[in-house]
Amino acid sequence: MDTAALARRIKEKGVELGLGAVGIAPIGPSAHAGFLKEWLRSGRAGEMGFMERTYEARVDPTTRFPWARAAVVAAMPYLPYKDDRRRQAGLVAHVARYAVGLDYHRVLGGRLLALARFIESESKGARTRAYADTGPVLERELAARAGLGWFGKNTNLIGPRGNSWLLLGQVLTDLDLAPDDPVTDRCGTCTACLDACPTGAIPAPYVVDSTRCISYLTIELRGAVPAAQRADLGDWVFGCDICQEVCPWNRKTKPVVDEAFLPGEHLETRTLADLVRLDERSYREEFRPTALERPRR
Repeated sequence: MDTAALARRIKEKGVELGLGAVGIAPIGPSAHAGFLKEWLRSGRAGEMGFMERTYEARVDPTTRFPWARAAVVAAMPYLPYKDDRRRQAGLVAHVARYAVGLDYHRVLGGRLLALARFIESESKGARTRAYADTGPVLERELAARAGLGWFGKNTNLIGPRGNSWLLLGQVLTDLDLAPDDPVTDRCGTCTACLDACPTGAIPAPYVVDSTRCISYLTIELRGAVPAAQRADLGDWVFGCDICQEVCPWNRKTKPVVDEAFLPGEHLETRTLADLVRLDERSYREEFRPTALERPRR
């Protein structure tokens, strides 16, 4: 089977497994290595020391996986609803949409592993390694190389027909698969995401200062949120969707029907006061099936 035919079969299987859009990207040094190094040097990664520790592997996956030739990349849509019913109902423990259902690491990871097994069955002896936001790779760059979208000015990947409500994952392989063509940037002169960010975490197009980002402050930051930044959090307790909510490319995005990403009972009636009352053990027990378990209480 030629590489183009094999690539088609793999992408078709990915769609069948519920991975959304699937593309093929060549493996090689990052075109953004210098930008990432300067971003780290400027301190905009905050406490995310793992970004610097894994810098070499991120900008060139072959330093860790010398056998890797291609990445089968998935962009899985997850938007559970257009309008937040919980916010409208006055339930102010506001959570980023990707976290209202089951833990996407497990959902996406399981489907990627199934795709990896399929690749191995289609090409005996093939090597694979699957990552669902769990490894030292630049997911968005690989997705862009695979033709699954372009970098928005908020640094999220925006799909070819719109929609940035996407979860990214990939299967690295030693197969020489026919790659897909990248798409062009279509943000134009729009600055909606920069203008809407309440903390000024997008100081320039395609630049995010994590130390000012609500997602970082409510998930990655291990200590208390600095007093000067607390008021800017508003009602967000885990993550933030503002820069996606205002993106014109998301206006026509339809909610998914994938049950894994629909709101669970753990959030349907929870208020901020309810969450504050939970002790560490109760919090972990209640949110174990979801991404909300990660930052603990």
